[in-house]
Amino acid sequence: MRFSDFLARGAAAAVCACAVSAPAWAALPIQKWQQPSGAQVYLIESPSLPMLDVQIDFDAGDRRDPADKAGLSAVTAGMTDKGIVARDGEPALDENQLGEAWADLGASFGGGSGTDRMSFNLRSLTYPDLLTKAVSLGARELGEPAFPDDVWQRDRQRMVASIREANTRPATIAARAFGQAVYGTHPYGYDTTEESLSHVTVQDMRDFYRLVQPCRAKVSIVGAVNRQQADQITTTLLSHLPTGTCQALPPVPEVPALTKASERDIPFASAQAHVLIGQPGYKRDDPDYFPLLVGNYILGGGGFVSRLTEEVRQKRGLSYSVYSYFAPGLHAGAFTVGLQTRPDQAQQAVQVSRDVVRRFVAEGPTPAELKAAKDFMIGGFALRIDSNRKLLDNLANIAWHNLPLDYLDTWTKQVEKVTVGDIKAAFARKLQPDRMVTVVVGGADVAPARQ
Repeated sequence: MRFSDFLARGAAAAVCACAVSAPAWAALPIQKWQQPSGAQVYLIESPSLPMLDVQIDFDAGDRRDPADKAGLSAVTAGMTDKGIVARDGEPALDENQLGEAWADLGASFGGGSGTDRMSFNLRSLTYPDLLTKAVSLGARELGEPAFPDDVWQRDRQRMVASIREANTRPATIAARAFGQAVYGTHPYGYDTTEESLSHVTVQDMRDFYRLVQPCRAKVSIVGAVNRQQADQITTTLLSHLPTGTCQALPPVPEVPALTKASERDIPFASAQAHVLIGQPGYKRDDPDYFPLLVGNYILGGGGFVSRLTEEVRQKRGLSYSVYSYFAPGLHAGAFTVGLQTRPDQAQQAVQVSRDVVRRFVAEGPTPAELKAAKDFMIGGFALRIDSNRKLLDNLANIAWHNLPLDYLDTWTKQVEKVTVGDIKAAFARKLQPDRMVTVVVGGADVAPARQ
């Protein structure tokens, strides 16, 4: 059957799926098992469309970068699609041939890196003659990357040019200064620079890639496959990776807490001053997760209905947009308040934002604010899981952070049971308004934080 026929069949299936009333997302059974290799597999069967989405995660993210080679994880993951070596009678493929092979299959495979993990994603139709080829090609790309030096030299020059261009932007300067001030020497604060990239070689990539082993894999699968098929797909995808003793990786230190407030006012000729305020927040496995999630929606994560927007934008017109968020990971990711304002208003915007955070930590939300937040978050929950891609993101999050298998089924209940007291107590435990970092790029001098 021609690929165009596959697409037509898939489109017809999509139309049929849309024509049927969508079931309530009341139960999303997650199957979990461990393969003999040690790989952990998580599966949500989603038979409505002939599609498959797979994410494979390894503890090989940015937190594993050497201090003098920041960016190594990211460039290693990015180089895996630049060609594969010849092996077991299969020919070598350069980056163009590899891209054409995926295009011919109408499928995709690619790697990337975040603060904690290196991830690889496969997407394919599940028709047997297509899926078998896509999984086999994915196994080769995952297990047989060529890491060609000529391509790396070319890509490094492109990255250097991009870094130089980014360094002309106040947002880049603010983010770098903020990360360094919040995280100190922790890997979360490492910054990829021209110098750090100059230290990275393809041999460094090959050495770093040894972290990618089947025994360390967490494999998340969503699609029109059953457990037996998912298990075989996982086995094939990991079959070209080297097996070893899989010794425990060295621990990464925790993010140190800040001991005092600090301010950085960085001169920059720009129409808008860029402001970032924050501190280390919390780890993803913290029991305060849901009170902090709901509380932050009220404080600064809810857009135009948040406290920060009310005080900074609506009452005083200091900024078009102001926000706050937590970024929990395997370590304490930053709590961040961010905004842009006229340089001559930066000092006032900083003070108002600090006061809003301080008051929220001290008093918590009102009952009316909490009810509105719960109604919005619970009412919008279905939009978090209304596609295979979103389901995969949630499933991979469950797998990576060892969350309960009924996490999605109980999410709305967890939100519903949060109280005003829970939020007040959680914020008091996690945030210290008088020890926060303040970075202003392009504004006037910033007033010292209140002690």
